[in-house]
Amino acid sequence: MTPDQKFARWVKHAIVVFVLVFAYFLVADLTIPLTPQAMATRTVTKVAPRISGQITAIYVRNNQLVRKGDVLFEIDPRPFQLAVEQARLNLAQATKNNAQLDASIAAAQARVAASQIIAEQKTREANRFNTLFKKNGVSGQQRDDATSDATAARANLAAAKASLQELRVNRGATDDSNLAVQIAKNQLEQALLNLSYTQVAAEHDGAITNLQLESGTYAAAGMPLVALVDTEVDIIADFREKSLRRIDDHSYALIAFDSQPGKVYRAEISSLDAGVSSGQFNADGSLATPTVSNRWVRDAQRMRLHLTVAGNLPNPLPAGARATVQLVPDGHLMGWFARLQIKLLSTLHYIY
Repeated sequence: MTPDQKFARWVKHAIVVFVLVFAYFLVADLTIPLTPQAMATRTVTKVAPRISGQITAIYVRNNQLVRKGDVLFEIDPRPFQLAVEQARLNLAQATKNNAQLDASIAAAQARVAASQIIAEQKTREANRFNTLFKKNGVSGQQRDDATSDATAARANLAAAKASLQELRVNRGATDDSNLAVQIAKNQLEQALLNLSYTQVAAEHDGAITNLQLESGTYAAAGMPLVALVDTEVDIIADFREKSLRRIDDHSYALIAFDSQPGKVYRAEISSLDAGVSSGQFNADGSLATPTVSNRWVRDAQRMRLHLTVAGNLPNPLPAGARATVQLVPDGHLMGWFARLQIKLLSTLHYIY
């Protein structure tokens, strides 16, 4: 065989190998899709105080694991303790004021009763003088004086009743629904709540990370000071749209983490995101902006898949740890190729 014939044979073999590999990748991309665009994520809570004040104590260190309810840091409680004491004094003052109003109401009721008696008496006298005046028993001056006294007595009675009503309005309800007492109790509860906020606690289990807090720092309400990373891990993987069309309830995934080369973990598909940011449009009054591209074949859209690892994860597995995800369809033959494919890539992580 001449050198030209040998070369031609090698070219043919190379073409056949290329066609087979190309065909494999086409079929594999449709039936056993794989993506290196995957990572481990954890929910990160930005811990912020609910009140403002100077930080007096820090009870955690960087990368420390904490449990729900553990105190992370404390804000100077003295101003809030004074606010609680002031609120208690206000409640006591409101109770005292109500007691004074009760005494004033009792006195006003007595004045109304006395004015009622006087008004009735003066009215009877005016009626008698009016009868005697018709019989020429008294003078007109006497009758007019009696009539005036009766009118004044009735006016005094009306004034006494109005004063009693004013006191009753100021007093309000006599039970626990009294407005003044309720306002004072509400202020006390708010002061106690603010005092409890001086100790900032973890809302869930997790790890403190990137701690840059020092005693003496002034904390502003609502401003994040500590990052709390959740213990629950969520694996996200971005696949092209067409790669997900054959995935069903019987499919599962295999994951190889860059930090654990050579080891493969089984994972269950938990959910598929309802959309991506490129499909979100804000109602800002602007006109549509159509996409302009001179390319015949556009870039494929990627959708985000969420997975849950079955079993124990590598520990520690930080948020942002990169991984490769292999989807395994329902079928023995293609499933075998999928496992072989991810095993090969996981082994290659030893090299690169």
